[in-house]
Amino acid sequence: MQYEIEFTPLAMRQFRKLSANVQQALSLRIDALASDPRPKGCKKLAETDDSYRIRSGNYRIVYRIEDSLLVVLVIRIGNRKEVYRQR
Repeated sequence: MQYEIEFTPLAMRQFRKLSANVQQALSLRIDALASDPRPKGCKKLAETDDSYRIRSGNYRIVYRIEDSLLVVLVIRIGNRKEVYRQR
């Protein structure tokens, strides 16, 4: 099954602020979520019921999986020091 990748407006703004080489590396990880939304190394976040995160260097991608709709919704993208802080 192929999942569709969607971004929240916040995640899209965060992604566009990153440098081109970081965007490229993160794009590979995000695109891979379409075929495997729960890859090896993903972690379910404790503070929420349905959010996961994957790592790419010092960056984290926080996302939600909606299995019934076959959608992966990217919620936040950022440096590991800042991505978990609530806005």
